[in-house]
Amino acid sequence: MRTSFTALESVNQPGGRAVECRLAIGWVLAFAGAKLLLHFLTIAFTPYEIHRDEFLYLAMGEHLKVWGMDFPPAIAFMARAARFVFGDTLFAVRFFPALAGTGIVLLGGLLARELGGGRVAQIIAMTALFSSPLFIRPAALFQPVVWDQLWWTLGFFATIKILKHGGLRWWVVLGVAGGFGLLTKFSILFFAFGIFVGVLFSDHRRLLKSPAAWIAVAIALVIGSPTVVGQISLHFPVVTHMTDLRNEQLKRVTAGDFLFGQVWMLGPALILALTGLVFLLRAQAFRAIGTACISAFLVLLILQGKAYYLGPVYPVLFAAGGVAIDRWQRPARVSVAVLTVVVLILGGGLSLPLGLPLLPPEAMARFCARVASKSAVTTNRGHTLALPQDYADMLGWQDQVRAVAGVFASLPADERAGAGLMARNYGEAGALEFYGRRFGLPSRLMLPKNDLLWPSDNSCRVVVSIGIPPADLRRFFGQVDVAAHFDHPWMVEEERDRVICISRKPIRDLREAWKRHSAAAEGRSEDRSNPGER
Repeated sequence: MRTSFTALESVNQPGGRAVECRLAIGWVLAFAGAKLLLHFLTIAFTPYEIHRDEFLYLAMGEHLKVWGMDFPPAIAFMARAARFVFGDTLFAVRFFPALAGTGIVLLGGLLARELGGGRVAQIIAMTALFSSPLFIRPAALFQPVVWDQLWWTLGFFATIKILKHGGLRWWVVLGVAGGFGLLTKFSILFFAFGIFVGVLFSDHRRLLKSPAAWIAVAIALVIGSPTVVGQISLHFPVVTHMTDLRNEQLKRVTAGDFLFGQVWMLGPALILALTGLVFLLRAQAFRAIGTACISAFLVLLILQGKAYYLGPVYPVLFAAGGVAIDRWQRPARVSVAVLTVVVLILGGGLSLPLGLPLLPPEAMARFCARVASKSAVTTNRGHTLALPQDYADMLGWQDQVRAVAGVFASLPADERAGAGLMARNYGEAGALEFYGRRFGLPSRLMLPKNDLLWPSDNSCRVVVSIGIPPADLRRFFGQVDVAAHFDHPWMVEEERDRVICISRKPIRDLREAWKRHSAAAEGRSEDRSNPGER
């Protein structure tokens, strides 16, 4: 294995010297520390609250069934662990994503080193990862995206080690990355496909026949077995999820949207990534990595994936771009390296408000109106907001729960004792579950279309609901009274002007009736992302 790497070094190094570069440990630790500190400061000073998707993942942790979830359960494991260690706090919700984002920056430096880059290459790679909104915002939210990025990056690192040196331990690492990726998002399959194609059409194709490759596959399947078993036992709900996703969101994603999305997400860092891609394709030892990135790109383009789905390939491309610049001759190398770092920092500083939720809503709306493109404030339903959708989805939830609590408190004491709550979508239900106790609300909570996370409680004779039209409620209750309306100026359209009702005298079995009722299908359209998709 070392022969091909030596050949690569002979091509790119003056005099044909084979070089193993040293890790710039001081710079790596500095970038990692700064990354972690940045996210911790954001948690401490953000004017926003928990994201609607985070409520869903927190609820998954509270209702964890290891072998019976219809989505990859890693996010549910982390949700339970975070709340167990840190309690019901914003720090608990955002702690693990900050660690994952820091891990990606660390791996960026390591990738540059493994590709033959010295201190300059490592600094460039880590600067790109540190400053890009594509890797800042996912690390600021408790969603599977940042973990998907981490496992792909670790997988690329292990693959490069295998291409250079072989060895069973790196196949094990690759299997671990694939297994945890399978526990996180189904999109790890695009990584596996890309690596397979990349190695198959390279000089390393013999690696696919090695016993170590099958050991890696076995490790991945064992670690990811909760995802696999859950899909089999529940008759592959991922098919339904993906069909819903395509019908509700992906059908609007054009090839132009996908391509322009790369430009919007990366800005000037895209040039660095393209430089890295050229470097990988020209380097015989690492051509498989470049081919893997192209394969993932083509599959996502054909399947009409969202632009950020391709995000996990960029750490290795940034690292390769840094190595390409590091191989230039002086004085051009120094000038280009300094210019690259400066442009990356300036671009990252300009787009920082889009990555970290620090500006208050009013200031953020002004920033978006003056600086951001229309795509930055367009929802995945095609609506245009004053704020980015992620930011709008982090506002108003406590106020919404407070409004429900006010209606609940108006009930006579004998009715409150056995009353339950009902919501139309997972954002509302998750907010009621997370904030409900501090506002004196009961734990009896129903989300009609989700029996797994919020099972129906047929013992409730009185139900306080939010977001469900009175006409729908009257199909199941003999008495329905509109108690209040809730509105919030910064929330997304589907959370505006929400009706809060008190329903009494149930006339039908809630669990079975709601399954058949068309309102359940309508409610599904309000849940704008599937658990394994974000």
